[in-house]
Amino acid sequence: MKRKEIRFRCWVDVDGERFFGPGPAQLLRLIEETGSISRAAQAMGMSYRKAWDIVDNVNTRGSKPFVIAQKGGQRGGGAQLTETGKKALVAYEKLAGKIEKIVRVEKALLKLI
Repeated sequence: MKRKEIRFRCWVDVDGERFFGPGPAQLLRLIEETGSISRAAQAMGMSYRKAWDIVDNVNTRGSKPFVIAQKGGQRGGGAQLTETGKKALVAYEKLAGKIEKIVRVEKALLKLI
């Protein structure tokens, strides 16, 4: 028997270009947990440069910055989410959770395939 599943990904476009979705959401969640862009990138198996590009994208293309980063020093740097970043992350996670719930419940389509 073939394994069938409904899959759905959710993201936000700004000016027709992808702005925020599962990857940036995961990165922001890890930045919040680790306090570091570098550690968050490492946890995702992503280069620091790629993580920084994502942070820069959400900071410059959003209405307000999502992440504040402090440069390294004796204690090293750090990063934290702004209130806007925290609210955007929570709102995205709620939306993604609702979509996942709908997809799990709506299995009638799979019976027809």
